[in-house]
Amino acid sequence: MSQNPNSSLRDVVLNMRDLTKIYPTPKGDYVVLEDLQLQIMKEEFVSIIGHSGCGKTTLLTMIAGLNDISGGDILLNEFPVSGPGPDRGVIFQSPSLLPWMTALENVLLGVKQVFPQASKKELKDICAYYLDKVGLGNAMDKRATDLSQGMQQRVGIARAFALRPKILLLDEPFGMLDSLTKAELQDVLLEIWDKEKITAIQITHDVDEAIFLADRVIMMTSGPRAQIGDILDIGFERPRARKEILNHPDYYTYRKHLIDFLEH
Repeated sequence: MSQNPNSSLRDVVLNMRDLTKIYPTPKGDYVVLEDLQLQIMKEEFVSIIGHSGCGKTTLLTMIAGLNDISGGDILLNEFPVSGPGPDRGVIFQSPSLLPWMTALENVLLGVKQVFPQASKKELKDICAYYLDKVGLGNAMDKRATDLSQGMQQRVGIARAFALRPKILLLDEPFGMLDSLTKAELQDVLLEIWDKEKITAIQITHDVDEAIFLADRVIMMTSGPRAQIGDILDIGFERPRARKEILNHPDYYTYRKHLIDFLEH
C-alpha cells in the first residue's frame, strides 16, 4: 500500500509533494531526499524507519520548519511550511531542558508563548495537567538537573503535548534510554496520545517500537536520493496493550516484513 487512497483530501494533515533536500559539498551537491511523496492523515500515528543516513531526521526537521526545503513542498492543512511554529511540537532524543529550571518552569516556557492571553493560573494548570499525565505530578518542582534521564524525557513529552500542537514530531525520543524505561515511556506516550489523538510522526530504528506505536510504518530507501520504499499498515486496534500485541499472530508477520525490507 502506498498512500491511503480512500481518504479524502480533507483528512490529509500533512502533504509532502516532490520533496527534495540537497546539501552542497566541495565535491558537488549531495541529494539526501529526492521527489519524496507522502501524505499523513488526521489523528494518524506514523513511524518512519530506514538505515542511518537515509534522511529520516532530515525529513522530520524539514516538517518542523528547522531545515530549508530544496525542492517541492510540505503542506500543513494545505498551507506551506516555511519555518518553525507552535502547530508542530517536537520531542527530541535529548529533551534539552534548561537545567536550572524546574520541570514545571521548563514546560511553562513554551506554553506562555502559545497561550499569551491565558492567566498565570491557567498556564500553570495546563503544565501541571500534562506533567501529571507523564507521571511527574510529585516532581514538577524539581530542577531539571536533579531528574534522571527518563524523567527528563517525560518532561519533554509533557512539554510537547502542552503546546496543543496539530502535529507531534518525535525524533527517536527513547533511543538513549534503557529497555525498561523505554517500554514505560512508550506506554506513557500512547496513553496520552490515545486521549489527545494528535497526528504523530516518529523516527525510530526500533522495529518493535514502530509496530507497537504506529498505524502505518513508512520505510525509506537508503540514501542518497532517498524516497519512500514501502508502507506497512498496522492493523492492531487501539488502545493497545503490549502483552496482547506481542502474542498476536500478525505481530511477527509485520516484524518479518520490516526486517526483510531493512536487510535488502
